[in-house]
Amino acid sequence: MSLQTLLSLQGCRALVTGASRGLGLQIAQGLCEQGAAVVLHARPQDADELAEAAQALRAAGATDVRLWVHDLLHIDGIAESLAAVEGPIDILVNNAGASWAEPAESHGRAAWTRLMDLNLNAVFVLTQEVGRRWMIPRRCGKILNIASVAGLRGNPPALQMQTLAYNASKGGLVNFTRALAVEWGRFGINVNAICPGFFPSRLTVDMLARASAEIAVLTPLGRVGTEEDLKGLSVVLCSDAGRHISGQAIAVDGGLSAA
Repeated sequence: MSLQTLLSLQGCRALVTGASRGLGLQIAQGLCEQGAAVVLHARPQDADELAEAAQALRAAGATDVRLWVHDLLHIDGIAESLAAVEGPIDILVNNAGASWAEPAESHGRAAWTRLMDLNLNAVFVLTQEVGRRWMIPRRCGKILNIASVAGLRGNPPALQMQTLAYNASKGGLVNFTRALAVEWGRFGINVNAICPGFFPSRLTVDMLARASAEIAVLTPLGRVGTEEDLKGLSVVLCSDAGRHISGQAIAVDGGLSAA
């Protein structure tokens, strides 16, 4: 089979959460470019932005773009809301997430719980539902979790980041990926994670405004991520080109985590 064929996503439908902007939209663009039909997800308050993202994908040549609007913090409603999504879903990209900066010694319990609900608990519920509805019965599927290098280690002291809950939730997502890959491998389902480093997004805008020069100095490749840097790996992990890759958490951070 040619590499071009292995990388093709023709005939596949992908659900990408948090896809109205940023990393989620970048990944959706890459999947569309390889021929996938996509279901873009966002919160109700981002519905207008989501519609604009869908229009941009269609203008770029995507032929099948649909929308799913749901607040994933309403965990108990995920299964019912997902029933409106036309399947089957072949690829699930769990990208939606949030961050919170507060010293560990004064971190509020409500903020901790909210972060865990969105970054970890909602991922579990949505993945379980997509798996049960479509992937397990069909004995195939690709699940891609967008974790973070923050889930692989602590924060560099020089950056003075106080994001304990975020790090903990992303660390949980990394091991969620490994454990589920082992458990669902018998169904022919691949489960992997990408761990981005510093990319421009709504979550990082304040930090990059304050410390982009310091981050560049700490990063072996000397820069932060761009709007093109996740597309290739995402396509590999969601296509037959990555059919023998499972249970992996791959850092995309310019070498920062290796330094």
